Amino acid sequence: MTTFIAVLYIISFALFIYGLMGLTGPRTAVRGNWIAAVGMAIAVIATLLTPGMSNWLLIALGVAIGVVVGVPSARKVKMTAMPQMVALFNGVGGGAVALIAWVEFRTTDGYAHEPAYVAIASLFAAIVGSVSFWGSNIAFGKLQELISGRPITLGKLQQPVNALVLIAAIVLAVVIAAGGDAELLMIGLLVAAGVLGVVVVLPIGGADMPVVISLLNALTGLSAAAMGLALDNTALIVAGMIVGASGSILTNLMAKAMNRSIPAIVAGGFGGGTAVAGGGSGEVRPVRSTSASDTAIQMAYANKVVVVPGYGMAVAQAQHVVREMAKLLEAKGITVAYAIHPVAGRMPGHMNVLLAEADVPYEQLKEMDEINSEFAQTDVALVIGANDVTNPAAETDPGSPIYGMPILKVNHSRSVIVLKRGMSSGFAGIDNELFYDAKTSMLFGDAKSSVGEIVEELKAL
Repeated sequence: MTTFIAVLYIISFALFIYGLMGLTGPRTAVRGNWIAAVGMAIAVIATLLTPGMSNWLLIALGVAIGVVVGVPSARKVKMTAMPQMVALFNGVGGGAVALIAWVEFRTTDGYAHEPAYVAIASLFAAIVGSVSFWGSNIAFGKLQELISGRPITLGKLQQPVNALVLIAAIVLAVVIAAGGDAELLMIGLLVAAGVLGVVVVLPIGGADMPVVISLLNALTGLSAAAMGLALDNTALIVAGMIVGASGSILTNLMAKAMNRSIPAIVAGGFGGGTAVAGGGSGEVRPVRSTSASDTAIQMAYANKVVVVPGYGMAVAQAQHVVREMAKLLEAKGITVAYAIHPVAGRMPGHMNVLLAEADVPYEQLKEMDEINSEFAQTDVALVIGANDVTNPAAETDPGSPIYGMPILKVNHSRSVIVLKRGMSSGFAGIDNELFYDAKTSMLFGDAKSSVGEIVEELKAL
C-alpha cells in the first residue's frame, strides 16, 4: 500500500507540473486547469488511502461543504469579481493550513516527543497561514469595496506596530518550540499572526493590489509546504512548493513591471489617494471630447489601431463588443493589436482572461515591452478604462508617486482616444497627464455603450 500511495503521488505531481505548463496560454489554459485538477483529485485519494486515516464522516462532511460552497461560487462569479474571489479562495487555503497547525499542536500535546523540525515547520505554517488568511480577507474587502481602497495607516506608528506584532508571533513560536504546551500560547500566536496580516495589507493602496494578491498566494503555498513537512505529507510539500515558487516568481515580475520593490509595497505603497480632477495642482485644465461617430471615422481611415484595455473595460463587460469592433476594422484591412500591461486590472493576467473569453486571437495580444516600440507607427490608440498604466507622469514627473513605473507609451501614437466615464483618477489616486495631451480626445460614457455606438457607426461607413 505504501508503494501504491507513492506511485499515486508521483502521478499527481506530474499532472500538477504538466497542468501548470498549460496555463502559459489561453488556448491551453482550460485543459491545463483540468489536468491539474485531476492531479489534485489523485493526491486526495492517495492521502485518504494512508494507513490510520479515520474520521470518515468528518472528511465527507468537509468535502460536501466545500463542493456546495465552492462550485456555485466559482460558476456564478462575474469576471470583474474574479480578483476578489481569487483573494478569498487563496485566503481560505492559508486559513486551512493555520487550523491544521493548531490541530497538530493539540494532538501532539504541544509537539511533545516530536522532532524539532516538526515543531518548527508547523509553527512557521501557523504564522504564515494566518497572515495569508487575514491579509487575503483585507485584500478581498478592498477589491470588493467593503473597505476603502485608500491606504489605511497608523502614520509613524505603522512600522513599529508591524514589527511589534511580528516579534510577538515569533516569541510565542519560540516559547512553544521550547516546550510550552499551554493552548493559549498557540491561540496567541495565531491571533498575533492574524493581526500582522491585517496591519500589513491595510496600508497598501489599490494600485498595488495585483502584487499583494500574488504575494499572499505565494505565502499560502509556502505555509502548505511547511505543513506538509511537519505531517510528512508529500502531496502538501510538492503542491505547496509549486504554488510558493510560481507565486514568488510572478510577484517579482509584477513588482519589476511597476518599478517597485516588494519591501516597499509591503511597507505601504501608493494607490487610493485622493486626486484633484482636472489637474494635480488644483487648476482646471481643458480636455477635448469626441463622439462615437468621429471616433469611428478616425479609426476607419487608420492603418493601425491599438486597443489598450483596463479595468474600465472589465467593469463594463465590454470585451465582446470590443472584439466585434476589431473584426469590422480588420475587414477594412486595418491592423488591430491589443496592448497588455502586466498590472492592468486587479489581478495578474486579468486583461488576457477577459480578451480570451471574447475569442481575441492570442497573437494579437502584445505585452508592454513588445508593443511600446510600435506606438510610434500607430495611427489610433484606443484606451478603454486604463489609467495609471498609460500615465506619462511616470516618465516625466519625478514628484509623481508612480515615477519610474514602466507604462504603455500610448502618447507616442499619432492620435489617442480615451473611453472613460469621467475624469476620476485610477488606483494610484493621481491625475493622468495623458488626458490633457493635445493628441488625446475623450469619449465619455460607459465603455460597452460607447464601443457599441462605434460599432454601429463603423457598420454605416
